[in-house]
Amino acid sequence: MTKTNLVSIGLNPYKCTINQLNKLSDSIPQLFLRLLLAWEFGESGFEKLHGTNWFADLTFPFPFNLLPPDISWGISTFFEITGAFALAFGFATRFFSISLIVLTIVAISAVHWPEHFNSLSELLKGYRIVDEDGDGFGNYKLPLIYLIMFLPLLFGGAGKLSVDYLIKNKFN
Repeated sequence: MTKTNLVSIGLNPYKCTINQLNKLSDSIPQLFLRLLLAWEFGESGFEKLHGTNWFADLTFPFPFNLLPPDISWGISTFFEITGAFALAFGFATRFFSISLIVLTIVAISAVHWPEHFNSLSELLKGYRIVDEDGDGFGNYKLPLIYLIMFLPLLFGGAGKLSVDYLIKNKFN
């Protein structure tokens, strides 16, 4: 068969590939986002579970500064571990996405945000993974990436490979 014949009978490799990718677009991207975020937040939660509370050394933003450090530590640990399992299975994905978004915003403001900055260029110095030299410019790159990764899950849900999808189909 010639190339023209293949295209005329619908076997265009590009169109076939795009059709297959479109069929998977409601399941695979969300699954991998959920699994990656579950790993990251679960790892952090289990470090807190088995570590010592260092929240007493932080200044939390209002209204989170009204809670004692032990309660903040417990809330953070609970949502990171429970949220990780929920994300992995795609259960209550939007709830845990917004919960972990709030947790991440608090972490950015209490831990990762620059201590001081006088210009946009100084603020951008904090867009890095690690604050190795302790210069006070922060390290908010990774938590910001997590926030962006949560947006498709928050707005679009867990996808077809999830408990949320199974529940939705059972009751609709």
